[in-house]
Amino acid sequence: MEALYADLLSEDEQGLIDSWRFCSPPAQCLYVRLVSRAGPWFRVDRLDYPEIPDLPEALAELLEKGLLARADALDMDALGPLFTLPEWRRAFADETALPASANKSALLEAVSALDLGDGELQRRLAGSQTIVAPCGAEAVEVLQLLFFGNRRQGLTDFVLSDLGVARYYPYALDRQQRLFASRAALDEYRHFGLLADAAWLLREAGDGEGLAGLGELLLEDWPRHSPSQRRYWRLLNRVARELERHGLLPLAATLYRHSQLHPARERLARTLELSGDPAGALAECEVMLASPWNEAELDAVRRMRPRLLRQLGRPAPPARRDRFDTRDMLLPPCGERVELAAARALEAEWAEVHYVENQLLNGLFGLAFWDVIFAPVAGAFHNAFQAVPADMYEPDFRERRRELLARRLEELRSGDLRAQLLATWDRCEGYQCRWVAWRYLSRDLLARSLDCLPPRVLLAIWERQLFDPAENRRGFPDLLALDERPGEYRFYEVKGPGDQLQDSQRRWLRFFAREGIPAQVLRVSWSDD
Repeated sequence: MEALYADLLSEDEQGLIDSWRFCSPPAQCLYVRLVSRAGPWFRVDRLDYPEIPDLPEALAELLEKGLLARADALDMDALGPLFTLPEWRRAFADETALPASANKSALLEAVSALDLGDGELQRRLAGSQTIVAPCGAEAVEVLQLLFFGNRRQGLTDFVLSDLGVARYYPYALDRQQRLFASRAALDEYRHFGLLADAAWLLREAGDGEGLAGLGELLLEDWPRHSPSQRRYWRLLNRVARELERHGLLPLAATLYRHSQLHPARERLARTLELSGDPAGALAECEVMLASPWNEAELDAVRRMRPRLLRQLGRPAPPARRDRFDTRDMLLPPCGERVELAAARALEAEWAEVHYVENQLLNGLFGLAFWDVIFAPVAGAFHNAFQAVPADMYEPDFRERRRELLARRLEELRSGDLRAQLLATWDRCEGYQCRWVAWRYLSRDLLARSLDCLPPRVLLAIWERQLFDPAENRRGFPDLLALDERPGEYRFYEVKGPGDQLQDSQRRWLRFFAREGIPAQVLRVSWSDD
């Protein structure tokens, strides 16, 4: 993190790093433990960590270096969760005169009525016990944001890498490609994070007027730096959706129009329809149909458009009914998964049958585009512990790598696709990548699949995955059956009694039918024997 962002750190943030760095390992561990927990205050008598053999010494060191604060006059709100109901009773039983059945809330209310000063309250309750809090929580929040590139992750996300269990690909990390180019960009990102927190509080309170005010503010307070753009659009969508629920449709529609993130266009069309403007809603549907952002939007517009056409008195296309190649299979009851039972039955018809589900085709995608996935793109990699770039599942993943992907697709079309993917397997095996589940794949399975699956089929599948990587990494058929000669294969989607096809599975089966890729739905039922 320092290598990328030392020039953006404030004096307090750099001071925190320096102070922590010069602590002993036990004190460092204790600070990380405390700052990672919900607090901020902790009773020392409740702290017990096996990696810290001398807790008093570590505490004293952190207090000396200003990384811990000692409490001396906490108020009721801070002390309430730190002590149990029996402890509160022991401290104030004589003065509250409550029945033994009184709960903690009633007891705290009675103690509040005693009007004790904060210092006296803590002295009576805690006695000589020490209560501490880690200092620099705001600085730690900034450092975590710089390291992870988001507000969701924190120090608890560090688990296996330091133990050598996970190996990460050595992609480039340098200041030219970092997420935040300036302190202003960082502060703006944090600013919109605070607005997102405010939106959540207003939503929880059911405050429609407050949400409307926040929506008006967002129309004026738009981001100037690219890292905040998606956060801003996401916030617009969130606030607009709440405004819909409060019946404030015009403002909701305005917010959706300013967002470039799904489901803004879909929700805008629905909002216009609810507002009595089916023509406007249909116009939005035509825009989405011509240039969809993702699979979910495409599905939504295909459902909405016929209804809107009928509202306008115009002919609507007939409802689409899927007619997939389907086969019934009767099997004796067994204790294994229905997919494995079906695979064993199919082995009588094919040279080999593999239960691959999503792992194989996703793995082939990851190997085919490995160097593009881990290419140095601004804001893609924040630290050395990522299994994919930060924007892997975002709509602009493809756009930001347009030239790289075009070049790679041409290499795959014109070269020996099988040799290229096997070479990538040999070079990268074991490195963390969310596309390649190494433990479920083998080089032999990869080679056999590449022998049988035509390159044009794989390229068509990969193009569809690139359109919407988040959605199109799931829904693949369960089984792949292979025969001896190239081109002799079939995918099988296995459904046991009562199982229905999911939307993602239907999309892939439709795609396979359009592309002439052999696929069949296998409906398994169990015999009575």
